[in-house]
Amino acid sequence: MKGMVFTEFLDMVENKFSADMVDDIIDDANPASGAAYTSVGTYDHQELVDMVVALSKRTEIPVDTLVKVFGEHVFTIFATNYPSFFADVPDALTFLSGIEDIIHAEVIKLYPDAQLPKFDCHFEGETLIMDYQSPRHFSDLAEGLIKGCGAHFGENLQIERNDISANVTRFTVSRVAA
Repeated sequence: MKGMVFTEFLDMVENKFSADMVDDIIDDANPASGAAYTSVGTYDHQELVDMVVALSKRTEIPVDTLVKVFGEHVFTIFATNYPSFFADVPDALTFLSGIEDIIHAEVIKLYPDAQLPKFDCHFEGETLIMDYQSPRHFSDLAEGLIKGCGAHFGENLQIERNDISANVTRFTVSRVAA
């Protein structure tokens, strides 16, 4: 997993909790890398999982909630750092439906060794069906990113989630009238 995910997680923890909390969860998780993350480095995703679990134990906030909030946070950072991805995109569902062909294609150009999840997307009427496939089981992160996308576009999204198999989660995403 790319280091940018780790650095953003630790930044979020510092901003929402404290620098001491960052130190505490790193001590608790004792990552093999020593937590010397660089945005372009590649690290074992288990280190992130271990830090989220450590944060959950210290804050008594469920792991899935923390990961979803992190997904929303990452989306805001992504939108700030890469505004060109949003040019001429009219709404959240259009953006989400282009993740694989536009966003992931560009990420691979920047980071050829990136191990990205796969999204198979199609519309059923006004509803977007997104099949998320990853051996790393970060469906909560994907859900947070979807929520963050809706917030970015000022849209209230209804997200239904269904585990299809051990490595595939289906998100059914539709707009909800305000």
